[in-house]
Amino acid sequence: MPQIYDLLSMGSVTERTFYLNLGYWPDAGDADEASEALVMLMADWADLSESDQVLDVGYGFGDQDILWSQRRGPRMIVGLNRTASQVAVAQRRVAEQGLEDRVDLRLGSATQMPIADASVDKVLALECAFHFVSREDFFREAWRVLRPGGRLVTADILPMPLTGGWRDRLLQRLSWRLMANKFAVPEENVYGVEGYGERLARQGFESVRIESIRDRVYAPLHDYLRAHPESLRRLHPLARGFARMALRFDADSVYPGLDYIMTSAVKPG
Repeated sequence: MPQIYDLLSMGSVTERTFYLNLGYWPDAGDADEASEALVMLMADWADLSESDQVLDVGYGFGDQDILWSQRRGPRMIVGLNRTASQVAVAQRRVAEQGLEDRVDLRLGSATQMPIADASVDKVLALECAFHFVSREDFFREAWRVLRPGGRLVTADILPMPLTGGWRDRLLQRLSWRLMANKFAVPEENVYGVEGYGERLARQGFESVRIESIRDRVYAPLHDYLRAHPESLRRLHPLARGFARMALRFDADSVYPGLDYIMTSAVKPG
């Protein structure tokens, strides 16, 4: 898709060339600001610092890694991504920013990490863990590579608990199924907040914090894309197709089955 590659070659993150995530919208004026806000919200949840060795899994085109390096300056960011075409673009963008000594984006799997035991301080996963086969395998690997006292932070999409009358529950099921089919969510990853926390605890993580931010993600993004349909081209191709369909309806009809969570969990020291 050459139009995406052209877009991504246009300079630094600070020049607003984000390949958009869903965004965090409380104070955002546009999609770029919302995308940056979500990336920096993850940095806050992870308490990213200059001393950190960071592992970013499923990094896409590397936007967040460039931004974290520029704004928080961690000692090193290593990234793993299974899509070779994305890796090539991300590596080129890192080189263009002169960040090769601080950002190392590689081809690799989040569920079979080519990373040494107890070698990183933070593991981050932005809008990707729902794809992994399975998310529990990712939790296991994150535990393995984290140093004692290290932190796992995710921004993730889950099904909402079914509530209301039968029509409400049906709409919630349809909403989730449409998203899960479009984004190839494996069946073993289909559980809600309670199951998420249980799986982290079972792996051994402590100080588990999970917060739904769905009201600050889906509805404001939906409203923005309706007002600015040209921004659709900057979404991931899968998200773009979903969004084009979704914009025919109001947000309450499209997203009732989808939760969006921020999670932080610590490997005991």
